[in-house]
Amino acid sequence: MSDSINFLDPSILAGLDNLELRARVVVEGFLSGMHKSPHRGFSVEFNDYRNYNRGDDMRHVDWKLYARTDKFYIKQYEDETNVRCVIVLDTSASMAYSSGGISKLNYGVTLASALAYFIMRQRDAVGLITFDDEIKEFLPPKCRQPHLMRILRALSQVKPGTKTDVVKPLTNLAATLTKKSIVVLITDMLDDEERIIRTLQHLRAMGNDVITFQVMDDAELNFPFNEASEFIDMENNESFITTPETIRKSYLDNLNEFLSFCKKQCQTSGVDYCLLNTANPLDEALSSYMSKRAKSF
Repeated sequence: MSDSINFLDPSILAGLDNLELRARVVVEGFLSGMHKSPHRGFSVEFNDYRNYNRGDDMRHVDWKLYARTDKFYIKQYEDETNVRCVIVLDTSASMAYSSGGISKLNYGVTLASALAYFIMRQRDAVGLITFDDEIKEFLPPKCRQPHLMRILRALSQVKPGTKTDVVKPLTNLAATLTKKSIVVLITDMLDDEERIIRTLQHLRAMGNDVITFQVMDDAELNFPFNEASEFIDMENNESFITTPETIRKSYLDNLNEFLSFCKKQCQTSGVDYCLLNTANPLDEALSSYMSKRAKSF
């Protein structure tokens, strides 16, 4: 395994104190994985050409058109210059869970940072909402470098909250959106999933591009426990002691039903859905997601 891949291991990546560096590492790895793709814009839908301006990335030059015209033209993507994206990050107590590696919250913070860095790199506007059962932080979308620093500073100061209310920030956001936007929700969905889906559907029906990243810990997904254990709800402190073997099948059946419901309901509503395992490198997860997203256009 190469040093670069080791460096992108979630637990190693989480050890980087500088959130901007952490975001840059993920994005550079993600872009490296996407280098063979012709899709470059976040919305990955080609729209038109524009004249080359000094300082533009030469990778976006259409070389076939240059061969015919002897002039530089830049491929421009749908909403490339005026995309507004709001990242909505769940910071509730359940997101603090970790089975030994990086927590779901730390993984979500890194993902949010990488997306903000990537979107700003595309010269689009990005904003941030963090929440538990209340909205903790709201930074409206802007497209200026100091604003990116404010977002990264806010994310670096995130701490686990209390109970979850995913619907509240999404409902408030829907009421404030004055133009079509990209809404990115990062959450474990451990709330009333039917209410969450209905709210996401409403945002989608308003014409917004809605993306849901469901972040889960590897132990939550695979239930590797063997010895008698005490399981504690991180949001209400309820607990029970059991032998994992007696509940493993029931747990995994219920989990798969839950995940399948979230995925199916999102996809049938035109909401992009991506399940993320905190044990997997973020750049690989983003590359895989964006490849699938590009094929959907």
